[in-house]
Amino acid sequence: MEYFLGAFKKYADFSGRARRKEYWMYFLFYMIFYIGLAIIDGVVGTMLLAFIFSLVMLIPSISIATRRLHDTGRSGWWQLIALIPIVGAIVLIIFLVQDSHGENSYGPNPKQA
Repeated sequence: MEYFLGAFKKYADFSGRARRKEYWMYFLFYMIFYIGLAIIDGVVGTMLLAFIFSLVMLIPSISIATRRLHDTGRSGWWQLIALIPIVGAIVLIIFLVQDSHGENSYGPNPKQA
């Protein structure tokens, strides 16, 4: 939960780096909350709660993915590759799963800090 709140505290911070664990723990809690809200919406008969949650979490999701890509030595603009059907999402997931590189232009390795 601390990773989810930590990403939310860095709401629009697109600089720096994010470790692999930080990104995937954020993603895990995001999906848990989203599925929970979607179930509540299904019971109530509306999709308002899940939509609002997704809208609120859009900027933090983009910023943590950008920091994760920085950790692998790539620009945050690589997220746009996901717009290519099927192949783009697969390539982006591969980029997000890769291990950290040493110190790069985005800052020191967070594993060593």
